[in-house]
Amino acid sequence: MPSVYFNVTWPDETRSQCYSPSTVIKEYFVEGESYDVNEFLEKARAGLNAASERVRAKYGYGCSAAADQLKTIEERIAHGNFPQGSKVLIRRITENDL
Repeated sequence: MPSVYFNVTWPDETRSQCYSPSTVIKEYFVEGESYDVNEFLEKARAGLNAASERVRAKYGYGCSAAADQLKTIEERIAHGNFPQGSKVLIRRITENDL
């Protein structure tokens, strides 16, 4: 199953590399697009949960790495103190076909 890395720039200009165990995340994010922090969080939740479900369908169990990535994103946003209207940029999306 191809995994995906999506690289983001946070509103404070820091960068993170995020992981999805499935290409389904590309249905939620578009490379080069910016999303309001709350919208980014909603899309990350939906996309990473969908990715975990794809793993479950194929292997019989959900993906703990997707859950861990979502937790990291939630914590980053909770502690980021980003002003209202702040945007998260999806800098790059790359597939890693193992």
